[in-house]
Amino acid sequence: MKIVRVDTKTDDITYGGVEPEGIRLYRGSPFVAWEPTETVVDWEEARLLAPIIPTKIVCVGRNYVGHAEEMGNEVPEQPLLFLKPPTTVIGPMQQIRYPASSNELSYEAELAVVIGTVTRNVDIEDVGPHIIGYTAANDITARDHQRTDGQWTRAKGFDTFCPLGPAIDTDVDPQEGLSIISRVNGEIRQSGSTADMVFGVGHLVSYISKIMTLLPGDVILTGTPEGVGSVNPGDKIEVQIEGIGVLTNTVSS
Repeated sequence: MKIVRVDTKTDDITYGGVEPEGIRLYRGSPFVAWEPTETVVDWEEARLLAPIIPTKIVCVGRNYVGHAEEMGNEVPEQPLLFLKPPTTVIGPMQQIRYPASSNELSYEAELAVVIGTVTRNVDIEDVGPHIIGYTAANDITARDHQRTDGQWTRAKGFDTFCPLGPAIDTDVDPQEGLSIISRVNGEIRQSGSTADMVFGVGHLVSYISKIMTLLPGDVILTGTPEGVGSVNPGDKIEVQIEGIGVLTNTVSS
């Protein structure tokens, strides 16, 4: 199932499920309780929003060997974690704002894990029921700030620096090796696979849950393949993940 969050022309924000005829609207939330309505809206009648607004976004650095190498770093022995605030989240077709303080903005295509239940101190073999599904993410980074600050909060934390979407897919399996592609103005910049993660999804969820409690709707960004680079105002960035769809955003000044 593909779960979307939409703003309809009646100014109602609600969850929906993707069907051949359009988007079936639901009452409630997939993270608590929800039920389908009889209303199916056309795509033209709804604006896709970020599929979730998490309480926190836990990110994993250097989780692909190629990316670690292109940045001149070694692969860590344990997952390297950092956080993005919820205010970084935007949805499909929304604009990424280029901060005036930065001269080097970069994209990072990533698979995002969406947590479905309260997750605390969970072992790897028990992770499955705690995941509601997966979506696409773009870990936007002010690369110059990342180099100079000594830690990544500012570089990763500007408003609009975490596009998510277009949908939460409940059926894909990262262990099968989902392709991850990023394009800038139609040109492929990254082409990788979730099979190349150093630490898999089960390992990451378990590891993080033994540090902090994950709540329904929280998101884990699982790292990016090699091929990251700079973008400029006016550029269009696409993140495509097999089985999930294409997340498209443009950069504004």
